[in-house]
Amino acid sequence: MKAVMLIVVEPNKLDEVCKKLSKIPEVTKVYEITGEFDVFIELEFESIDIFRKILKEEIMRINGVRMTQSSIVMSEWK
Repeated sequence: MKAVMLIVVEPNKLDEVCKKLSKIPEVTKVYEITGEFDVFIELEFESIDIFRKILKEEIMRINGVRMTQSSIVMSEWK
């Protein structure tokens, strides 16, 4: 399964958060972006339960992460 996630980060923690996200094995891409959100990531995982665990126990515990918005990929076109 795949998901994409938008993340709002405290401004002075952006580099630190991106480095920590990059170390999570299920995170396949980390993009620093402009706009309302600061970071966009792609994830691959075996089940919704694993995704939930990654979100609650890893991503949300990173110092500087303020908010996330996740979407499960239903179909990949390209």
